[in-house]
Amino acid sequence: MNEEQKALILSSSSHFLPPQGVKLSYGTAGFRADASLLSSAVYRVGILAALRSLKTQAVIGLMITASHNKISDNGVKIADPNGGMLSQHWEPFADALANAPSPQDLIQLINDFVKKEDIQFNGGRPAEVILGRDTRPSGGALLKAATEGIASILGAVATDMGILTTPQLHWMVRARNKGMKASEKDYFEQLSSSFRCLMDLIPSEKSNRKGSNDKLVVDGANGVGGVKLEVLQKQLNGVSIEIRNFGEDGGVLNEGVGADFVQKEKVVPNGFGSEDVGIRCASLDGDADRLVYFSVAPESNSKIELIDGDKILSLFALFIREQLSILSEEEDVKNSRHAHLGVVQTAYANGASTNYLKQLGLEVNFTPTGVKYLHEKAAEFDIGIYFEANGHGTILFSEDLKGWLEAKTKELSSKSKGSEIEKASLRLLAVSELINQAVGDALSGLLLVEVILQHMGWSIHGWNELYHDLPSRQLKVKVADRTAVITANSETVVASPPGLQEAIYAETAKHPQGRCFVRPSGTEDVVRVYAEASTQEAADNLANSLAKLVDQFLGCSKS
Repeated sequence: MNEEQKALILSSSSHFLPPQGVKLSYGTAGFRADASLLSSAVYRVGILAALRSLKTQAVIGLMITASHNKISDNGVKIADPNGGMLSQHWEPFADALANAPSPQDLIQLINDFVKKEDIQFNGGRPAEVILGRDTRPSGGALLKAATEGIASILGAVATDMGILTTPQLHWMVRARNKGMKASEKDYFEQLSSSFRCLMDLIPSEKSNRKGSNDKLVVDGANGVGGVKLEVLQKQLNGVSIEIRNFGEDGGVLNEGVGADFVQKEKVVPNGFGSEDVGIRCASLDGDADRLVYFSVAPESNSKIELIDGDKILSLFALFIREQLSILSEEEDVKNSRHAHLGVVQTAYANGASTNYLKQLGLEVNFTPTGVKYLHEKAAEFDIGIYFEANGHGTILFSEDLKGWLEAKTKELSSKSKGSEIEKASLRLLAVSELINQAVGDALSGLLLVEVILQHMGWSIHGWNELYHDLPSRQLKVKVADRTAVITANSETVVASPPGLQEAIYAETAKHPQGRCFVRPSGTEDVVRVYAEASTQEAADNLANSLAKLVDQFLGCSKS
């Protein structure tokens, strides 16, 4: 890093000093805090994004959002060249960058990292970063801070893509680096054309579902998702979607609305009630990367029957397995390609969903909590499906399988036009285009759910009957040092402190169908407790017993 570059960073960083007494940590969600505390961190992430672009010689994305957090919060995260999360290798640098106390410390940190990573400022393509933000009022000022951070790297180019869903920005980064068209218009065209293709391939005998309500009502969380879904709906040829909670009628982002609220509280969001009994409903979160479905319970105008990420995963897995089965059963392709399908969950997946998937004969894998772990594992398969219970997930298709499907479809279009095997191949290709392979995307996920329900001829109630969730309870226990709890086996077993896991086993054995675990939070000084059992009372009792055990072993109290 030459003296001119150092002087430029020193000058611009003096306008973005970090708030005293605030320590930020970069996790799956990037940096997230009250918006008033973030201008320095966002400026510095702008620098990081530009350096990452120089290192990878690719376009990098920077998204300003706090997803399902309250409206006064905001955050910032990086999209890597493949559209995925920032490389874990760079997370410690992000932490150090955000928390460097002075411009001089910042210069030294950057200079040392540039040398260590051998980042070249000359001789390659200049840094290029595309930026997006959600609808939060603090987004504009923070975007300006990010842009100034990017501009402090000589030659770097920053392009503001405007107000977007988080998945849209990730999609754009992936598309740009694959040499594809990558505007918002291109995003909408890809989703709508692949959706229409799948709709055209629905078996004629199932195209009109009897006894079901074809209307879909979507809770937009008073955020960007509802706005973008309205644009997308206009390209879907008469699909009946009613969107509520736009945020334009006085509603507040994520306040009593949104996928996170619905999934955790299991009650209807604002704007829904007894008039919606029997109607298929869905809820997006604030930046539209999470999706859950629900129906209003007939005996109540506030309680719901929740269909979470586990059941969305099960629906997708069932459909894809069906298409792969058609391909493998046809005589002419029996031995030509065996696609390896895998499902990835975390320990928070309901045990009933895992049992259901295994009964289908599917390979089920577990990872620690966090999308970055799920995504990495799913990428090991020809087709990898992952979802968290909170509704965040996607489907990954390997480039090798996509290439094979494209060649096979071309072959079948001339030899077996209109055959079931050609339709199965076309469906899989269309799914690979409809689903956002960069990251979980509530809009693309919603369209895929809708077309699969029609393909199966199912109502939301038929879908919900795939299996019945075991009752569960989540608690958190405040601790002075969450790192005192060390876990193993994808966070399902406590390795330290000694004796805690044995005590957990003893408590679990007291409850029919009991399953539980404790793990340190990735963002708060708390230990999280999860418990399942055959009844809600048993699940509550097991969770409370575990919280007491954590209190005994770590000397803290439940909150």
